[in-house]
Amino acid sequence: MPPDHDVDPYESPRALFAYELRRYRNAAEMSQRQLAQRIGYSDSMVNMVEQAKRPPSKQFAEFCDRVFGLDGTMLRLYMATTWHKVPDYLRPWLEEEQDATGLRNWEPTIVPGLLQTQAYAREIIAATPGISEDELERRLTNRMQRQAILHRDRPPVLNVVIDEAVIRRVIGDTKIMLEQLMYLLEIARHPEVTIQIVPSTVRAHCGVAGGFLIAERNGSPYAAYTDAQPFGRTFDDRRLIAELVRRYDALRSEAVPFSQSLRVIQEAVNESDARSSGRTVA
Repeated sequence: MPPDHDVDPYESPRALFAYELRRYRNAAEMSQRQLAQRIGYSDSMVNMVEQAKRPPSKQFAEFCDRVFGLDGTMLRLYMATTWHKVPDYLRPWLEEEQDATGLRNWEPTIVPGLLQTQAYAREIIAATPGISEDELERRLTNRMQRQAILHRDRPPVLNVVIDEAVIRRVIGDTKIMLEQLMYLLEIARHPEVTIQIVPSTVRAHCGVAGGFLIAERNGSPYAAYTDAQPFGRTFDDRRLIAELVRRYDALRSEAVPFSQSLRVIQEAVNESDARSSGRTVA
């Protein structure tokens, strides 16, 4: 186990969380294994968080507060650690996303944020009018950090439906788009991720108004986020959520099955690869 001074608490918000976690654990005279057993996480997860190599989840921080008898100290550190300078309009959704056991996502125009490569995400964020380089980097870091939920010990089930136009529209250049498409095929092998495509042959449908996400806990939808310009909105109104669930189910019924959707993405990969190498696309 690395000594305490291996993590510099001034290096980053995540490093500060790691430093304080180890400090409180040592004060409680607990080993990493004992803490892991008390909070329901693996030994390796506790070790990685203490080395600042993995971000904590909201639940992880809350359980640590409970075990150490703290009044929200670790949760406040988590908020600074995970969502540093996140816009106020987005923070409520990110908190809901952390707690969700399942997520349903519809996207008609771009690859969903949880599935974006860094290069693709950078191009999307950079298109914001008037954005500074510092703000771009901050938003990019936060977007990539969101994806940590897919790699934790108990990730949410993620069901994504996207319009075929998403995989046909070149964002950045052909190299960036090819990398993004190949990543979609890779992440689709994740046991909790399903991607389906609404083919371009489907004309008018209920998803043309914009993208949205639905968070559920143990199969029950309880929060949602809708895209809007310039800011999205998080809400927990049951009637609105029920309407989005109806729309999501309708969109999924228009989508091709998972295995066939992967073949559609593979076709887009082949076309993108041909363009990037200068070959003629058949």
